[in-house]
Amino acid sequence: MLIQPFLLRLKEYTMDLFSILTLLGGLSLFLFGMNYMGDSLKKLSGSKLETILSNLTSNRFKGFLLGFGVTALIQSSSAVMVMMVGFVNSGIMQLFQTTSVLMGANIGTTVTGWLLSTTGISGGNVLLKLLNPTSFTPILAIIGLLMSMFSKSDSRRSVGSILIGFAVLMFGMEMMSGATEGLQDSPVFKDMLVMFSNPIAGILVGTVFTAVIQSSSASVGILQALSLTNAIPISTALPIILGMNIGAALPPVISAINGNTNAKRVAASCVYIKIIGVVVISVIFYALNAVFEFEFMSVNSSVFSIAFIHTVFNILSTVVLMPFCRGIEKLSELTFKSKPHELDVFGSLDDRFLSYPAFAAGQARDLTEEMAELTSNSVNLAMKLLTGYNDETRHQIENQEKTIDTYEDRLSAYLVALSGQQLTAAESTEVTTLIHIIGDVERVSDNAKNLAETAKEIYSNGIILPASAENEMNVVTDAINDIVSLTVAAIGDRDYSAAAKIEPLNQVIAEICHEMKKNHITRVQNSEYSTEFGFVFSNLLNYFGRIADHCSNISVYLLQQENGKPFSPHEYKSRISDSADYVQNFYDAYREKYAL
Repeated sequence: MLIQPFLLRLKEYTMDLFSILTLLGGLSLFLFGMNYMGDSLKKLSGSKLETILSNLTSNRFKGFLLGFGVTALIQSSSAVMVMMVGFVNSGIMQLFQTTSVLMGANIGTTVTGWLLSTTGISGGNVLLKLLNPTSFTPILAIIGLLMSMFSKSDSRRSVGSILIGFAVLMFGMEMMSGATEGLQDSPVFKDMLVMFSNPIAGILVGTVFTAVIQSSSASVGILQALSLTNAIPISTALPIILGMNIGAALPPVISAINGNTNAKRVAASCVYIKIIGVVVISVIFYALNAVFEFEFMSVNSSVFSIAFIHTVFNILSTVVLMPFCRGIEKLSELTFKSKPHELDVFGSLDDRFLSYPAFAAGQARDLTEEMAELTSNSVNLAMKLLTGYNDETRHQIENQEKTIDTYEDRLSAYLVALSGQQLTAAESTEVTTLIHIIGDVERVSDNAKNLAETAKEIYSNGIILPASAENEMNVVTDAINDIVSLTVAAIGDRDYSAAAKIEPLNQVIAEICHEMKKNHITRVQNSEYSTEFGFVFSNLLNYFGRIADHCSNISVYLLQQENGKPFSPHEYKSRISDSADYVQNFYDAYREKYAL
């Protein structure tokens, strides 16, 4: 007699345990599918979404629409918030530009709930059956798999990954929905729901749960799956949804911990928007409910009602807070006071951008251009020192060389970290090209410093060049300035026509240096200047040649990226030498322009 009730009770708990394990398995697939789809969407967009966000004006309405659109597209308000923290931390955006974007992102994140609510569509109508994801997600999964495996286009492979992610997400949602059927009559589950009937407890649970999984879209989806038990009244679901909105503010807070003051202010704005919105809407709603006792509060929630509540709350919150954007910004400024001398030229190399490879590569590319321009300035100053020496200019070149070394260190470390991300073929080529370029740019800077030191040696020893040697020096320094300018233009604008001119000019510079060396030997033999200067002059020619060679190397990397065909600098120069038609026009023009 005692064994039978025990066995029944054991069976009941076993079924509960099985349902919970199935629910957790579905949750795992759901979260994986959502992250995979989001990452694929970001990869497909390249740097477009981030560029649009980073180029915002002070127009708050435009910022709101962009925040809504981008969040709806990449299915993650947390990702947009973290991007805002990164943009402000790097100086790309100002604090006032982010507040309206954050509010738009809050509404954009509700799109996911409506997408997931399609799992609740049921009925005998053929059209309704077709609208249910279970009817078409297997087909999407097959299409996505074929596109990912066999397409040669990066964008098509990304689309395939999006379809696979969506299919996995929906399969996880269905799995969770099926698991909830076993929980409908579970006394443990019902007891747990009673605990959340208190609004404050519900808000706390929603906050903690969303903070743990770091996605309000995912947490809303999980609540939608649980609503299929028909055991969660709206009175319980509502405060949990409110808490989920607060919990979504955790990712930007974590992201801003190591950021500058402005980054922390963006995170603070995220928190204030969420908390103030929840407090204001909660106080108003529950005050009205106390007076009118809304009947719908006792109705069991559904996937549609949860999506509806989530959307209405975020719209009302935005309507209430939008006029007070400046007040929220002021509050965040009071929370985190400004610190002097906080500007960092390398702030754009933010680790937050590594999750967005195309944008991160763009930031590195901009700094590489700055590095190249600074190096060009050093070369130009070094050329002037050879004809008119002064210590101030030499010190400036030395200081700039130290700065350029820092550029190389910071860029190299960042690009190596970026290369460890999942990159498309184009992004991988861009990263590799930049790594090569910064190495050669830094070596050009080293040779500019060497030229400055040689200029000091010439000045200290009182060496005066004869008129013929001075004229030759003017010709070669003009050619060096020209090839460096072409290189900077090729790097900054990806001007491949400029890159194509660099190697012919390099060949002309090599010939000029060879002729100058022969003329130099003749002058030494004729005692036109001391033998000691012979070593100095030889060093000068070597530095000139090295600068031109490094510029040529850079042109190879750029042309290689354009053509999509790897070849070494030596191989490229061999091709150029063997192609008289290609070289002739540029070579002849430079040979005439820089005739000794």
